[in-house]
Amino acid sequence: MKTYLAALAAASIAIGSFSVPAIAGTMSANHPAALSDVTLVAQPQKKQVAEKFKRRVVRLITDEKPGTIIIDTNNKFLYYVEGNNRATRYGVGVGRDGFGWSGVVKIGRKAEWPEWRPPAEMRRREAAKGHILPVVQKGGVDNPLGARAMYLYKGGRDTIFRIHGTNQPWTIGLNMSSGCIRMMNKDVEHLYDRAGVGSKVIVVGPGNRQGDVSFQDKGIDLLRTMFGG
Repeated sequence: MKTYLAALAAASIAIGSFSVPAIAGTMSANHPAALSDVTLVAQPQKKQVAEKFKRRVVRLITDEKPGTIIIDTNNKFLYYVEGNNRATRYGVGVGRDGFGWSGVVKIGRKAEWPEWRPPAEMRRREAAKGHILPVVQKGGVDNPLGARAMYLYKGGRDTIFRIHGTNQPWTIGLNMSSGCIRMMNKDVEHLYDRAGVGSKVIVVGPGNRQGDVSFQDKGIDLLRTMFGG
């Protein structure tokens, strides 16, 4: 039974991390879930990601430099700025009510098939609910961090937030996490190969801590979406 519960928990939990610099909007370090990104949800049967959240090349009007990542948490889109008023747009899952945030951060490090180390406090809390979590879960298809993780830093410090894949693809387009940005595994792999350590990440969300940022999504660039280039 314990083995079953562990598998269930691993398949239905998304993880953030451990330290909290002052960038959160509606969430604080004292919030009971601030040190983890735990969300237990039942898996809908055969639910597909909405068409609008599939990866597309779009016309994006912005002054931000190529290589910048803009995350629109209201509309559940992540943009990778290409330059020349173009961007790659991905659908994402974002923080649920009370866990949204905003700010300007950077990718501090990256990992392929990252292992997950749930904090002791999280393990105790979930054990009280009957969910036995591992001390360390190796990377793989059942890992809640998915295929890739990009760890967000501010002022040289690791934040609680990541851009990562998910073993819950049906949550793309929803407010389900405790602040991390979820992507479909195929999309996070695509972004991972393009966004390097040091890339600027602008998260537009509650609190407006991202400051002034201008961007306008003018819709799908059909030719580049179909043929690339």
